[in-house]
Formats: sequence, structure tokens, C-alpha cells
Amino acid sequence: MLDANIKTQLDAYLKNIVHPIELSVSAGQSTKGQELLALATEINALSDKISLTEAPGLREPNLGIAPNGELPRVNFAGIPMGHEFTSLVLALLQAGGHPSKADPGLLQQIRELEGDYEFETYISLTCQNCPDVVQALNLMATLNPRIKHTMIDGALFQDEVDARSIMAVPAVFLNGEAFGQGRMTLADIVRKLDQNAGKRHAAALKEKAPYDVLIVGGGPAGAAAAIYAARKGIRTGLVAELFGGQVAETVGIENFISVPYTEGPKLVASLEQHVLEYGVDIITDQKAAGITRGDYLELNLESDASLKSRSIILATGARWRELNVPGEHQYRGKGVAYCPHCDGPFYKGKRVAVVGGGNSGIEAAIDLAGIVEHVTVLEYADTLKADEVLQRKAKSLPNVEIIRSAQTTEVIGDGNKVSGLIYTDRTTDASQTLEVSGIFVQIGLIPNSEWLRGSDIDLTRFGEIEIDARGATSIPGVFAAGDVTTVPYKQIVISMGAGSTAALSAFDHLIRTQDPAQVTADRAELTTA
Repeated sequence: MLDANIKTQLDAYLKNIVHPIELSVSAGQSTKGQELLALATEINALSDKISLTEAPGLREPNLGIAPNGELPRVNFAGIPMGHEFTSLVLALLQAGGHPSKADPGLLQQIRELEGDYEFETYISLTCQNCPDVVQALNLMATLNPRIKHTMIDGALFQDEVDARSIMAVPAVFLNGEAFGQGRMTLADIVRKLDQNAGKRHAAALKEKAPYDVLIVGGGPAGAAAAIYAARKGIRTGLVAELFGGQVAETVGIENFISVPYTEGPKLVASLEQHVLEYGVDIITDQKAAGITRGDYLELNLESDASLKSRSIILATGARWRELNVPGEHQYRGKGVAYCPHCDGPFYKGKRVAVVGGGNSGIEAAIDLAGIVEHVTVLEYADTLKADEVLQRKAKSLPNVEIIRSAQTTEVIGDGNKVSGLIYTDRTTDASQTLEVSGIFVQIGLIPNSEWLRGSDIDLTRFGEIEIDARGATSIPGVFAAGDVTTVPYKQIVISMGAGSTAALSAFDHLIRTQDPAQVTADRAELTTA
């Protein structure tokens, strides 16, 4: 199961186990069950603080992890490889007493949660968003004896997936009822369980001292801005809903200069580690609501908290554009999807459509072609916008069909899941119905700038923040960078450069303006003189 390199790395990690743990395997007679048993056996052999037992369980295959003498509260129903291998390693370390790096206040909040919570998370091993949810719930189960969590590989438990009408992951159930779907952070989950958490957090944020530079957004532009600002020795903060931004949803990255290939989650982890090395105050799970001007610039948050700073860098990025046609929202997560890597495995052997003929759309079609029966690509224009190398690859696949001049007008279904879509042939104005089980929307990006509409920040008609060559906006002291701005090319490496530019410009602004705190102190001194 594990190659020599992975075994070497895992052996080094397992040395951090403080007290003995036990692995409980329910293998059954299936091939996958025997694979899981083989994996557990290899892990057991790497540390004398790990023991292994076989025991029948509710699901087979299943791997339970717990401190010696305790019943497992963390379970993996499936083989936790692929994107979930990190979840397995963290579960081993945390069960063995290795401390989490999460916010201490949040960890204590989890320990103090009252009530009994049994979580189940359905995942696919190709989903890059699933591990964040799995790791958060595993940690909660490790910290609080009244919390249990089971990761379930939907591909191995198709009957459960069908019974619960799961067509998108991660899908989380709590005590048998739907709890949430899609990306969720540890703080998101705790906030849903502890209704007063948000108020306490907002009150704490209001007490923070003003920053010199405050970055809004945690993607490549925001991370670069934070590093460049912090290196100047100034007080730097970064506030975001989730560190990593859209890059966290990107699987293969092949155009990041000097790195032939990497994956979004891996790049995000490296970015966060780099930012933390400079002591940047990272505040996540917060959404910006507006900017007001006074002695300081003040960033208002949807949680009713606010943060003050001498300068602000806006790097809120962009998100996938929606079709905005009837049926899209009704069937979102029930056949309408935006992440082919996450949800593609649920359409194995079925017919699907990809809306969009740009790089993202054609890449999605190529990836899906290896899983599904047939892929139909619908492109609004009369030509594809994807790179020629991608077009050639897609056209070479026998189960990929490309329809140009097609305007998607409606998503249709049976009330529970998608059954097809309706599109208009723009060359004839004829309406056509395409029968598919899944629709993957890949039609470009929309800037995350709605919260700035009606403010003094100048936006284009597309919602992009207007900036000059230095990243400056229409408000003195406010800069912007990355996909949310008028920069013509939306690329990771370009966003990083733009974030660096914005940080250097913000520093230049700071050295040319007075600190409001110093102005106040000078006035007080004159008054008492």
C-alpha cells in the first residue's frame, strides 16, 4: 500500500505520538477491506506505540482510531488515501496526544460543547475540499468525548449515497440529519453548534489594536501582500473567510514558474506556513461588509465586528460564475456542480454536460471522460476559448462531444435530481433538450466585490476594483490586488506579483503619512504644555 518514500515520511511523523493508540479494523471479505487491513498493518509496524485489532463494525471496510483502552470516536469507512491520507496521519497524531495548531480558544470551545454529536461525512478521494471538513470533525471528536465522526467514501457505500440522495461532497450529516455541504472550516462547524460563539468572537476582534496594513483576502494575492508587508517590520493583519481562496479548489497547477506541478491544497498549505513565519495576525471565518473612513480606515465585518488599520489591501479574489437560469439553484448539489474533481466520481457510468469551453471547461471534460459514460461540452460562442493543446486532447476522446453556439436556458429534473438541460442553438434559434444526470458549470469568474458597491471604491461595470499601476484604488490608503481587480489576466503568479506591489505601495503610503495615534499624542502634549 505504502511506497518506501511515504513510509519514511510517515515514520518521522509517528515519532510525535505521545501515548499509545489502537487501530480497530473491520475488514470483512471484500478486496477493499483487505486493502484497508494491509494499510493498517503497515502503519502498525512503524511504531511500537500503535497496536492493531480486528473487530466487526457497522460498516466494512472501516478503520477506527482511539487512545488505548477507549472506543474509537474517529472512523474511516473506506481507505483514507489520496487527498484523505493527510486526514489519516493527523488522526493518528491527535489520538496519540500530539497537540493541534488550531486556535487555543477554539479548541477550548470544542471541549466545552454540551450535547451528543454523531457526525458522518461523505467524501470522494478526489475531492480537495473534503479533507478540511474531515480533519475538523476528527479533531472535534478527539477533543470532546461526546462527539463522534465517521468519514465515508461514497464510492464504497453507494447504497447509502443513493438513499440519502448525495450528489456532491463533502456532505455532512449530524445525528442522521443533513448538517452541511461543501467547504466548512473548524470555526464554521463550531459556530453552527454554539450560537453564541460569533458574538464572543466579534467582541474580541473589536478589542484588537489598529494595524499598519490590513489585508482582506487569503488567496495568493493576499498571502504575498502579507509577506511583503510583514517583512517591512510593520503590524500586519490578514482577514478572510478561508485561507487559500479559490486556489484551494484547484487540483493540478502546471504553470507556477519553477514548479512543474503542484496541487492547490498543497500550495495553500505552503502559503499559510510562509505567512505565519512572519507573525502575521491571520483572522479567518470573517466576511467583509464595508469600509469607513475616520482617523483610521475601518473594515466592517458581517459579524458586526470591525478592525482598524492605517492602510488596507483588498484581495478578495473571485468565484465561479453561475448560469443564472431556472432550475440551477433548485438542483445545486443534486446534479448541478461546480467542481468536477470533487463530484465527478458520483457520476460514474452516467452522461453529463459541461457548460463552458474555456480552459476550465475543457479540462473538466477531459477529467470527467475517464469516469463517466459520455461528456457533452456546451460553449456559448462559435469557437472554443481553451488552449489548443486542451482542445486537441478533448477532441481525441471518443466519449466527448462539443457543441458550439449553445446557450443554456434551463436546468430540468424530477424534483429530486437533475434529468437534463435545455439549450438554444444560437445559429437556428431552435430549442434542444439534452438528457444528462449531471451538469458541471465552468463559465468563468465573478469578482467578490458586492460588499463594495455603493462605497467610495470605484468599480467597473463587471464589479472589478479599478486600480492604477501601483495597486492604488480611489480611496487614499486603500490598495487592491489579484482577481478582484482590473488586472487583465487572472493567474496565480500574476496575483502574487500584484499582492507584492500593493504591499510595497501601502508601505510607501505609511512612510508619507502620519500615524493617527501619534497625531493624537502630539495634540495631547500640546494641550498640556
